[in-house]
Parts: sequence; structure tokens; C-alpha cells
Amino acid sequence: MDQAGKLIIFSAPSGAGKTTIVRHLLSKIPELEFSISATTREPRGSEKNGKDYYFISKEDFLHRIAKKQFVEFEEVYSGLFYGTLREEVDRIWANGKSVIFDIDVEGGLHLKRKYDGQALAVFVQPPSLEVLIERLTDRGTDDVDKLKERVIKAGKELDYAPRFDVILKNHDLKTACAEAEKMVRDFLGKVIG
Repeated sequence: MDQAGKLIIFSAPSGAGKTTIVRHLLSKIPELEFSISATTREPRGSEKNGKDYYFISKEDFLHRIAKKQFVEFEEVYSGLFYGTLREEVDRIWANGKSVIFDIDVEGGLHLKRKYDGQALAVFVQPPSLEVLIERLTDRGTDDVDKLKERVIKAGKELDYAPRFDVILKNHDLKTACAEAEKMVRDFLGKVIG
């Protein structure tokens, strides 16, 4: 079946498990291809340009905004931009695949509105804000100020859950991955009408 024209959007606060779930889906469902986001932040750990993100300068990012090259973008944190390049979505559809996104909550809602009827928007909900804070702290990737900023943002983002098509509770990662896989397979099996 031709998957071009469909989008699967996974959004959640940082630390909710969306990246792990998306990686699971990519390993199980060959009709999916990951949409690589552009960002102005520096690579973390072993992240690679063109694989994990397109790492671009703030100036280049703003230039691309002016040229309307993004299907969505956000200033996620002060001075830190993330976005989805139109050419990335077009490239994946040209390959006959469905696009899967691992994207922040605001960006996910923008995509859902823009591609209404073509998209399945999933909000990955952590067991609680306390568990989310514990996961973010255990990561050890952020200093205290950045961690506080993420926690404040996460608290606000949890309120957006009802705006998504589905809320996927991630109390147990194995269960959440299995539920996500069934949900995505069901969505891809539907004919766009």
C-alpha cells in the first residue's frame, strides 16, 4: 500500500519516552521513515548531523523561516529553535513512505492542524510530573537552570494532551510500545478519504 501522504506525530514533554517509542516503531514498521528536525542547538553526546537532527545556525534557521521552508517551527526555549523542513516531508513521501515525527508538543499540534485528516497525533503521557522530573534528572544532560526550564515547560505541556487524537500512557515502556505499534498499524491500514 502507498503510504505517501500520511503522518504519524508523537509529541510529549521531554523525558516522557516518545523517542524510545518512535525508535521501536521504526524498527518494526518498514512503511515509516523518520522526519529529521532542524535545530539551532548543539549536538548532544553521539548525535550526528543529518541522522538525529539537521544542526544549523540560528541565522540560517531564521533565513529559512523567511523563505517559508518550514512546515512548522518553534522557538522551544529562548533562542533555541526546532522545526520541520518542507523538503524533509516531501522527500519521505516521494519514497512512498509515511512520515513519523518525534516532536515537541506545540510543533505536534501545528502539524496536526496543517495535515488534518492525513495525520495521527499521539501524546505520550508520563505516569506523573514527578516521574518525568526523575527521568530528566537521571539523564544528566542538563544543568540545574535548564532542568528547571524543562520542568516548567513539561507542566504546561501536559495540559495539551486532550488536543491530540490519542493519549498514550507510558507507565510501562514495553506496553506503551506495543500499544503504539497497534495504533500506528491500524492508522496506516486506513485509506485516506
